[in-house]
Amino acid sequence: MAAAGSGNRDAGGGSNATPMHVVMLPWLAFGHIVPFAQLARRLLASSSAVRVTFLTAAGNVPRVEAMLSSAASAGGVAVVPLNLPRVPGLPEGAASTANLSPEGAELLKVSLDAARPQVAALLAELRPDAVLLDFATPWASHDAAALGVKSFHFSVFSAVACAYLAVPARRPDGAGAGALPSAHDLLSVPTGFPASSPLAATGVPAYQATDFTYMFSSFGGKPCVHERLVAGIQACDGVVYKTCAEMEGAYVEYLAAQYRKPVLMAGPLVPDRPQGELDERWSTWLSAFPDGAVVFASFGSETFLPPAAAMELLLGLEATGRPFLAVLNCPDGEAVVAPPGFAERVAGRGVVCSGWVQQQHILHHRSVGCYVTHVGFSSVVEGLVAGCRLVLLPMKGDQYLNAALFARELRVGVEVARRDEDGWFGRQDVCDAVAAAVADGGEGEARKWADFLTDDGVQGRFADEFVRQLRELVSAASS
Repeated sequence: MAAAGSGNRDAGGGSNATPMHVVMLPWLAFGHIVPFAQLARRLLASSSAVRVTFLTAAGNVPRVEAMLSSAASAGGVAVVPLNLPRVPGLPEGAASTANLSPEGAELLKVSLDAARPQVAALLAELRPDAVLLDFATPWASHDAAALGVKSFHFSVFSAVACAYLAVPARRPDGAGAGALPSAHDLLSVPTGFPASSPLAATGVPAYQATDFTYMFSSFGGKPCVHERLVAGIQACDGVVYKTCAEMEGAYVEYLAAQYRKPVLMAGPLVPDRPQGELDERWSTWLSAFPDGAVVFASFGSETFLPPAAAMELLLGLEATGRPFLAVLNCPDGEAVVAPPGFAERVAGRGVVCSGWVQQQHILHHRSVGCYVTHVGFSSVVEGLVAGCRLVLLPMKGDQYLNAALFARELRVGVEVARRDEDGWFGRQDVCDAVAAAVADGGEGEARKWADFLTDDGVQGRFADEFVRQLRELVSAASS
C-alpha cells in the first residue's frame, strides 16, 4: 500500500482506495474541537478509506482521545499533542478557551501562533494528503502549500453566520481589505446576500450589530478574527461547511461566489447516540419527574451569561412552574449567584450547577422535554435529534444568526423576546418562550428535521460525497 501523500490514489473513494490521510487542526475551543472530532468520526466510519491525525494542545489530548475512542478502536486515527509556548498573562497550562476571559482567549491565539514551527515540522514529517484548518491559523495554509499539501478551511459555524459576517464584501474594496465595518454597517446584510433570507429585509437589531464588531476588532495589534479568517480562506484550496443544501443552500452558494473557491459540504454533523450511563446523581433526580416535564437550560462551557441575565433566566425558569436543570458557567471559574430565596423556593424541582455535564445523556432522558439553548449550531442539532422542544436564547456572535435561521426559516424553536437596543430580556420573556415551545404546535418543523438528521442513509451520503469531492481535489493537484 502506498504511503499517504505519495499521489497513488483512487479518486473513486471505494473500499479498495489508498487511505487518504487528513490532518486536522482546530482552534483551541471545544466549540471548535468537537465539530472537528465529529467530522473525524464521520469520515472514519464512512465507506471511503480515510485516516486522520488530530493536532491539539497537549492538555486537550485525553478529552479528544475520548471523543475519538469509538473510531480509534478500528485504527486510522491518532491524536498528536502540541506543546504551547508560554505567553505572559496566559494562565499556566491553558490549553483551551474553557474558563478563559476574552482577553485570555486572545492570548491563547498568540500562544498557538508561537507553535507554528511545531505544526510545520509535523506537516513535513507526515506529508498528509489534505489539512483541515480553522480560522485561527491562516499561516498553516502557507506551510502546507510549501510542502505541496492541499489545505481546506473547515468552518464550524453555520453558513448563514459566515455569509452575514465572514465575507470579503464586508470590507469597502469587496475583497476583504480596507476599513473595517462599524456597528452601523453591520445592522444590514452585505452586498449580494441572498434576497430569499429573512435577514435581507430586516437585518439585525442594534445589540447584535454591536456584538458583531468583536469580529472586526484587533487586540494587541494582532489580526482580528475577520482578517485571520479571510486570509486563511484565501490561502486555502477550498472551504468546507458542516451543513447541507437542504438547510442552507442559498448561503453556501453566496459564500462560493464570494470566495471563488471550491466549496464542499460535510453535512450537518450529528452526534453519535450517547454511550454508557448517565451519572447516578442526574439519573436519580431526572427520573423523579414525568416524561417530558423537565426544562434543561445549558449554554456550554464558553458562553457566559452576565449576572443580571443569569438572574432573569433563573427567575423565568422558576416562573414556568416546571422542574428544571440549569447549567451555567462563568469565566475564570466564578460562581453563579442565584436570586435571594431562590434555592428555597425551587427546592425539589430546580437545580443550578456549573461545570461539564453529560449533555447528550440528559437531552435523551425521558423526563427532559424542553431545551433552553444558546443556539450553537451543534447544540441545536443535539436538541433536535433528542426530540426536545427548543427555546432559543443566543448570547453572542453566530448564535444570533443561527437563531434567525432555525426559528424563521426552518421553523425550529421559539426565540426569547429581547429589547432591540440592548438585547435585554426579563423573566417573563423566558417563561413565555418555554410555554410557547411546550404548547401544542410549539414543535414547529422540528420532527421533520430530526427525521432528516437521523436518517442513516442521508448521513452516509453526506460523508461519502464529501470524501469523494475531497479526494478528487487532492488527486487533481497531484496528477
